[in-house]
Amino acid sequence: MTRRFVGFMAAAAAAMTITGTLAAAPATAAPNAVDYTAIVALNNCSGSVVRPSGAASTDKALVLTNGHCVKFMAAGEVIVNQASSRTFTLLNPSAQNLGTLTATKLAYATMTDTDLALYQLRESYADIESRYRTKALTLNSAHPKQGADIRVVSGYWKRIYSCKVDAFVHQLKEANWTWKDSLRYTSSCNTIGGTSGSPIIDTADGTVVGVNNTGNENGGRCTQNNPCEVDAAGNVTVRRGINYGQQTFQVNACMSTGNNVDPNRAGCTLPKPRV
Repeated sequence: MTRRFVGFMAAAAAAMTITGTLAAAPATAAPNAVDYTAIVALNNCSGSVVRPSGAASTDKALVLTNGHCVKFMAAGEVIVNQASSRTFTLLNPSAQNLGTLTATKLAYATMTDTDLALYQLRESYADIESRYRTKALTLNSAHPKQGADIRVVSGYWKRIYSCKVDAFVHQLKEANWTWKDSLRYTSSCNTIGGTSGSPIIDTADGTVVGVNNTGNENGGRCTQNNPCEVDAAGNVTVRRGINYGQQTFQVNACMSTGNNVDPNRAGCTLPKPRV
């Protein structure tokens, strides 16, 4: 997972040579109309402007990324409604910079059961659409399907990875963290450092079904940068070079009035803050 967190790993810096070459060429959209619309770059990760089902155009917009893009959080730690002034570079469909979006708070973040963070912005969805002619990506409210054609879109590297949902992992363990029902990619989504927080987009309808977060780098077993799979019977499988994301459909059930995250809302299954 930390290999996705730029600035922590020298390997990510080494990837700059590759990425610099990519950035020099015009960015091209992946097939099936998936491009860089609503994609953002953070100082150390990737992310996207997302809209849960039921959000109003006047609601303050949300940016989706990983919990570990906030910080390396302790197991069981959950952050809700913490003041923040973090900034995000918004991209246009061709991966050119449109402008800067600014958070007012970290609405939710955790690395327990999942690895996600949601920042609430100063700007509303209507503001962003009016100023930048950019609509947010929709958060799908259904569990993704095995075999679905997906794209992992990195705003940090301005690169799109194409693959399919290979399977769902009962438990994905990495160092002190455990994630449930993780989404495993087929091998062509060979994501690198800086792709943390990239949205996983289902090409069937262009909705967000997950957030990219980790991969097994060198075949290690359940260690940092080398997550392992644990099935319901406790059997451990290591898949060197394979990468993973966390599903996001659960977020929709946790949204309250004003596009705020309420982990205590009826039906919300995201981890709750410790009392």
